[in-house]
Amino acid sequence: MTQSASGRPWWASAVFYQIYPRSYADGNGDGTGDLPGVLARLDHLAELGVDAIWLSPFYRSPMADGGYDVADPCDVDPIFGTLADFDALLAAAHERSIKVTIDIVPNHFSVEHPWFRAVLAGDRDTPERARFVIRPGRGADGSQPPNNWPSQFGGPAWSRLPDGDWYLHLFAPEQPDLDWTNPDVPAEFERIERFWLDRGVDGFRVDVAHSMAKEPGLPDMPPEVLDSVLASHDTMPLVTDVRWDREGVHAYHRLMRRVLDSYPGERMAVGEAWVADAQRLARYVRPDELNLTFNFELVQAPWGAEEFRAAIERSLAAMAGVGAPCTWVLDNHDVDRAATRYGGGARGIARARAAALMQLSLPGAAYLYNGDELGLANVDLPDDALRDPTWENSGHTVRGRDGERVPLPWSGVAPPYGFSTSVDTWLPMPAGWASSTVEAQRADPASTLTLFRETLRLRRSTPELAQPGVAFVEAPPGCLAYRRGALTVVLNAGDEPAPMPAGEVVLASGPLPAGPTPQLPPDTAVWLR
Repeated sequence: MTQSASGRPWWASAVFYQIYPRSYADGNGDGTGDLPGVLARLDHLAELGVDAIWLSPFYRSPMADGGYDVADPCDVDPIFGTLADFDALLAAAHERSIKVTIDIVPNHFSVEHPWFRAVLAGDRDTPERARFVIRPGRGADGSQPPNNWPSQFGGPAWSRLPDGDWYLHLFAPEQPDLDWTNPDVPAEFERIERFWLDRGVDGFRVDVAHSMAKEPGLPDMPPEVLDSVLASHDTMPLVTDVRWDREGVHAYHRLMRRVLDSYPGERMAVGEAWVADAQRLARYVRPDELNLTFNFELVQAPWGAEEFRAAIERSLAAMAGVGAPCTWVLDNHDVDRAATRYGGGARGIARARAAALMQLSLPGAAYLYNGDELGLANVDLPDDALRDPTWENSGHTVRGRDGERVPLPWSGVAPPYGFSTSVDTWLPMPAGWASSTVEAQRADPASTLTLFRETLRLRRSTPELAQPGVAFVEAPPGCLAYRRGALTVVLNAGDEPAPMPAGEVVLASGPLPAGPTPQLPPDTAVWLR
């Protein structure tokens, strides 16, 4: 692998920006975001100062799960545009020195993929059948699922085929799981990788990278484990949950890495691996496996100085053990936005701003989610607007992830806020976002957009932030403090103002009161020199 002038690959300290294409910008006025819309708004990202984008799926799909049910992984779905649109976007991003990474979805295909359509149409001897996890049912007539595994989206993880056998779907029934022990499957994903690498993409985000290998024999979960799994929705998987993080998955990531390393230009892959702890996560980025893996410790940590410090220390120690950089995440399309998790309203936004200063000061790579730079919170959507399969599969008990996927506001004072020329957007946009638009925040020196732009500018220009290592220092109660060289980062997660260490304020997430004794308000972070 080649290296950058600093001696480290570009991705080791890059700031990536996740674009959820349906929600970023609409280029043709149908109410759904698309690739021409992304192209038209690339200058926003150049001005923001990100190093790379991650495009969530734009492939041909029936959209049962927001495009993660892929019917053709080597073509663009017409709702997003064409392959020519993708090529134009890729070229325009590269002209702006922005790398482009895209999703690859190796755990499952769509029921509309040609392989699974052949299963539905063929007999038991069709070769496509062996490429999916298909088993006979239990009971005298095979009418019971092969095991007791639940789907991540609610209900059982098995659905019955017309011939009486059952297919596994760890997610929605429209997403049949692939069998990676069949050589046709890794061969197909090498073809998919090469198709996009040959077009010039800089890397991949590997969807559910912890799920591709299945436990041999597909055993039942013991009842007590099943009860714990069902009660632990939206948290890190349990070690005892045999659906995830099986040893065999690492061989598949080594295959992917070998393909990446055969291309010039520091091509990379980041894994979405929800696993039980930081030590298990580090196994995904051993030297011959994935380059990066999302670290969800900060997503899972409740607001608090001790909780943040423990998450940072665990993560740094685990990654140091395998010589890999950390990859810091606060938000994405699958979790409540930070401003919502941290309490909502003005306080939630203040805390999200402070957490961003912490995230972007830590060593390694960082991922932002579209709308973070605007301080957006989740939107409470009406029931009839919900699209996430979790809503239906849970019997309308789990609302799902639509609240963090509402389209971005660009300009104006009412929906669709410049996102589209159509008011009828794919998810409804709320009233009251006039002050949250890019247009409004661009002109406001105190806005969250201005804060993010300045933070990313300083991150690029501050030598200390390019170095490894974090030195924690003593801090007042409720506060977190650490040094990055001559730079000190302090976050007040308590309820009272705290004395601020001496030093020049380089950056602050919120207003600082004047006075002879500097005080750091609650829910605020500063960078000091």
